[in-house]
Amino acid sequence: MSSATLAPATPGQFQLPPLALYIHIPWCVRKCPYCDFNSHAAGPELPEEAYVDALLADLDIDLPAAHGRALGSIFFGGGTPSLFSARALDRLLQGVNRRLAFAADIEITLEANPGTFEQAKFVDYRALGINRLSIGVQSFHGEQLKALGRIHDGAEAIRAAEMARRAGFDNFNLDLMHGLPGQDVAGALADLRQAIALAPTHLSWYQLTLEPNTVFWSQPPQIPEDDILWDIQEAGQALLAEHGFAQYETSAYARDNRRARHNLNYWSFGDFLGIGAGAHAKLSDPHGQIRRSWKTRLPRDYLDPGKPFQAGERLLEAAELPFEFMMNALRLTGGVPAALFEQRTGLPLASISDACAAARAAGLLDADPQVLRPTPRGQLFLNDLLQHFLD
Repeated sequence: MSSATLAPATPGQFQLPPLALYIHIPWCVRKCPYCDFNSHAAGPELPEEAYVDALLADLDIDLPAAHGRALGSIFFGGGTPSLFSARALDRLLQGVNRRLAFAADIEITLEANPGTFEQAKFVDYRALGINRLSIGVQSFHGEQLKALGRIHDGAEAIRAAEMARRAGFDNFNLDLMHGLPGQDVAGALADLRQAIALAPTHLSWYQLTLEPNTVFWSQPPQIPEDDILWDIQEAGQALLAEHGFAQYETSAYARDNRRARHNLNYWSFGDFLGIGAGAHAKLSDPHGQIRRSWKTRLPRDYLDPGKPFQAGERLLEAAELPFEFMMNALRLTGGVPAALFEQRTGLPLASISDACAAARAAGLLDADPQVLRPTPRGQLFLNDLLQHFLD
């Protein structure tokens, strides 16, 4: 796609998108060998007070970028945010709310691992207004959990979901992997059936990938062959559909329309503030300029008062915006309204007409001009679809 086609939008075409907040808590009990997230093994004492102070100071610097918008969602990611006490998270949430308005129906999600579950602690989390959990189960089978370096066993994973419900969480996600070392189709489906039996409202079901800068990258395990992976994918999707889990994104499935609103904001090219070590942000201004920024990665640097929180930022050029937008929106199986492209990028829809026509001719993009939606083939070959929107 030629950047020459990217004419500026007409005045008033661009609209400030909804705003979310991502809070990164970078400590884990132990670093997993497959994990490429910014996470670090926790010492005997977590610097909760100092870290909350730093998070609020970080947010103070970024506040002008909110432009008066209320927060539609907050997501505590990690690491393992459930290592933090309810008292620390209470002080943090109160501090955030003094600085930014919360939407009346705000979604507040906390990532948690089964090995860190304590009933009283999670009752306290729910009382703070945290209304959604994302529980990192990954598998219920001891052999696979050991291979993944997880600190919990299958029984603890089951208890975690049960404790979440007893603590008052009627909306929770289970993270589950497939394509694990030594796993066959029967084993993958057994994991999925156990997850479904725990009655989560949402499942993130995704294939293990070997990422650079991980132990698995340098010491790769023996994972199933491609034909087994394909059989797992097909059988698992059929099982999820049978039990009322509708796929709405590449690896996300929800019951009763309990889609993850925070993640939907990402995929619809919404704005998000990011605070915490290694957190990323995507923010727009009223003139239609869009920036991505990222915070310093190491916790010790983030906590150093002599060092800035922000490690870098860049302004997205007009030629980058079609790919940036589509990279997110086309992960959604239902796509997005075509008009959203103009609202979120400030570019006229005509600027991507040639790319859309080529993608439709290739059978990768839905023929309906009112939506930007991948076809079933486009979902399978998403990278090929996205190539059409590269400058």
